[in-house]
Amino acid sequence: MIFYLLSPVLSYNLILIAAAVIPAIILMIHVYKADHLEKESRSMVWRLVKAGIFSTLIAMVLEKTFGSLLNNLFSGSSTMYRILMFFVVVGIAEEGAKYFELKLNTWNNVEFNCLYDGVLYAVFISMGFALWENINYVMTYGIPTALVRALTAIPGHGCFGVFMGVFYSAAKMYEIYGDMDKSRYCRILSVLVPVLIHGAYDYIATMNTGSNTNILFIVFILILFFVSYKLVTSVSRHDRYIR
Repeated sequence: MIFYLLSPVLSYNLILIAAAVIPAIILMIHVYKADHLEKESRSMVWRLVKAGIFSTLIAMVLEKTFGSLLNNLFSGSSTMYRILMFFVVVGIAEEGAKYFELKLNTWNNVEFNCLYDGVLYAVFISMGFALWENINYVMTYGIPTALVRALTAIPGHGCFGVFMGVFYSAAKMYEIYGDMDKSRYCRILSVLVPVLIHGAYDYIATMNTGSNTNILFIVFILILFFVSYKLVTSVSRHDRYIR
């Protein structure tokens, strides 16, 4: 009887969860299939998704801590506040948390032996992050939010992961080749570039200038998606062993 009464609620929640999760899974499948040289193990893939989910907790703590500090220093409507919030607090907290989990779980792993691996690892970490974040948004705001985020935020996080992964793979390759300076430089870029792109994404998305903002945001994400797709395709096509 209780199950019968609750079944509509349970069914609706399952639909919301599915709507939140499916876009991330589709992107992960696409990126995984593009790994033609040597497939990663299922245990590694699952480990990356879990690491991405855990990175949301790290990011949440950092955002709340430094967001509160920022609120005490600047007006929430000021340009400086928005720049610092999106490029420093949110960008560094989220992309920094992803990178922390990425390096912790993959840098010294024996499976990290191909150039494309870094891209796959970073995207899967990002999708784990986006998946968990999306569940929270969709459970709060419903199906319309799921549809919007399926076309923007989910692939957006995937794109941030692509840029992170390209530089991350290069950093690993240079370390193996003994060029520690270039490796360090690429590790910095693997965090800095996604932070800047993430900050720009959020800043443009929250600009309040009417239809011009919508057009600018659409152009921005289309360029972002196109460049990311080309990067994945190129690295996949030219994949090679790095050790």
